[in-house]
Amino acid sequence: MASTISWVICFYSIFLVHCSSEEVVTVDVHTAKDLIRSGHRYLDVRTVEEYKKGHLENALNVPYMFITSQGRVKNAQFLEQVSLICNKEDHLVVGCQSGVRSLHASADLLNAEFKHVKNMGGGYAAWVENGFDVKKLEVEL
Repeated sequence: MASTISWVICFYSIFLVHCSSEEVVTVDVHTAKDLIRSGHRYLDVRTVEEYKKGHLENALNVPYMFITSQGRVKNAQFLEQVSLICNKEDHLVVGCQSGVRSLHASADLLNAEFKHVKNMGGGYAAWVENGFDVKKLEVEL
């Protein structure tokens, strides 16, 4: 029974993202790099721990999900937190580790009437694989 419920929840989540992500534009990391260079802001939706291990220079970090003992849980304040540092007219490239969370986050931002949002396909992993520059936070001893 529990596995059936989990499957239904998973299917419903995919269905909702598919329906709401039709308007999400996904760009590859090369295009994302060009957009960022031309003035788009980069919104990193990974966890703070992931962000500290390495991120794009000048990236904004607002986690879309948190890792808890129950698994990943959506950040209920995500839109509110993004609205504190970005306005709905900002040109945003949204990225995560692989491009899945950022797709969900991009759909949520577009549904919240952010006007210029692009998802970075492949995420941070693809950015690193292409040899693009990253910044790491210094570890305090």
